[in-house]
Amino acid sequence: MLELDKTYLGIELGSTRIKASLIDQNYIPVASGSHQWENRLENGYWTYSREDIHNGIRSCFASLAQDVMSKYGVPLTTVGAMGISAMMHGYMAFDKNDNLLVPFRTWRNTTTKQAAERLTKLLDFNIPQRWSIAHLYQAALDNEPHIARIAHITTLAGYINYLLTGERAVGIGEASGIFPVEGKGYNKRFIELTEKLLSEHGFKSGLEDILPPVKLAGDKGAVLTAEGAKFLDPSGVFQAGVPLCPPEGDAGTGMTAANAVREKTGNVSAGTSIFSMLVLEKNPGGAVYPEIDIVATPDGLPAAMVHCNNCCCELDEWVEIFSEFGRLAGNRTDRSALYEMLYKNAMTGDPDCGGVTVYNFLSGEPVAGVDNGRPMYFRMPEGKMSLANFFRAQIYSAFASLKIGMDILFEKEQVTAVQFTGHGGLFKVKGTAQQILADAFDTPVSVMETAGEGGAWGMALLAAYMVCGKEKSLADWLDSEVFSAMKKHTVYPESSGKEGFRKYLERYTAALAAEKILGGIR
Repeated sequence: MLELDKTYLGIELGSTRIKASLIDQNYIPVASGSHQWENRLENGYWTYSREDIHNGIRSCFASLAQDVMSKYGVPLTTVGAMGISAMMHGYMAFDKNDNLLVPFRTWRNTTTKQAAERLTKLLDFNIPQRWSIAHLYQAALDNEPHIARIAHITTLAGYINYLLTGERAVGIGEASGIFPVEGKGYNKRFIELTEKLLSEHGFKSGLEDILPPVKLAGDKGAVLTAEGAKFLDPSGVFQAGVPLCPPEGDAGTGMTAANAVREKTGNVSAGTSIFSMLVLEKNPGGAVYPEIDIVATPDGLPAAMVHCNNCCCELDEWVEIFSEFGRLAGNRTDRSALYEMLYKNAMTGDPDCGGVTVYNFLSGEPVAGVDNGRPMYFRMPEGKMSLANFFRAQIYSAFASLKIGMDILFEKEQVTAVQFTGHGGLFKVKGTAQQILADAFDTPVSVMETAGEGGAWGMALLAAYMVCGKEKSLADWLDSEVFSAMKKHTVYPESSGKEGFRKYLERYTAALAAEKILGGIR
């Protein structure tokens, strides 16, 4: 029997999939739902339409409800608590009547370079292109007509949370990708400086009037309204009254799912994009690096984030090519089995990929200094071109830009990490991408048995923490209640792999100039 009032639901709107994860009182996934979708490049911006957003989350919830019914024979009428997560940052601007003023601008856009650079210089604090404030300021610089009508801005997670609860607040981790945070809210001094800068371009509203309020993990107050329940489940089966925890971005849910919210712990989330998080012992000072974002854990600790726009998409395309070849040869292979076959074979390749080098850039990659992405490959004539080397280079390419950013922390700032935890689809094949990451970072890397559950499960845990956390910190609660008996697999750096990745990265960085030239071809 499934006691619905003792379950917790997390829904995460990722770049290629919307996923719902329902967990029981032991925090174990018991049902799931999903919906596939794709972003579009329209009028120069990567976006998802409002219709796609609404239909997608409803489809995902319906898939979950069907899974609950098929497994347990009960309709999904309620849960103990729930929460919404989504791809971080981006820009959704609304007028006073809640009309969306421009299509949702996602994290993937690299159209705010001028604004990001000016804000970074003004604040002496790195403002990445994908942050909401960079989008807002760029729109002001470009004299976009909608600027004068803005009543509030938010992120995708904040938008869905508002539709469900009528509350505009977001979690502090999500807020830290909208505007820099300090303590339990936005940085007051930075607010004043930015308001003055915006006023020079005709934007007169106070930032704190249009930015969503900030909440910490565990904070209560938001409840699913009747309108919200009807929006999520038009059939009317799911009932109002469910408490919602503060909405978080995929960085916050990734840290939670990886049990990496304590100081000196880190995680790497690998999907359409890839990012690493490392919880810092204190707020950093001194140098500002455009490759390093300073954000926050769901309970407000400072964390260094390296975010790369490109990870698995190009790799997935190559898997599809091999799948197509198999079909043509009369040998249809299960997709999961094909991934395992190719990944494990890649580990038999040369540690430096035999001179093969791959760029997986489908979009711009700011960490690598690339404005426009073009997938590219080259190999050294004296090297060895084999399937193992080629696919090993594909996996290396998923981590290469991330390594460039992390080296700043490791080498220039002397930041240390006890361990990293990997999660997301790239880590599903045991001991492959995980070993490559350990070699690249020269740090032990663990993968939990829940590695494939991803951010939706992390969001469900944050919902459970709001109800069950009592007086414990998030880190203590995760350690004692969720992960104390969790099975995990840890690998350690290997000397041959470390040296091989080093040689690969030398070729990779040396030829970035060619990638930049290729990006200029239209």
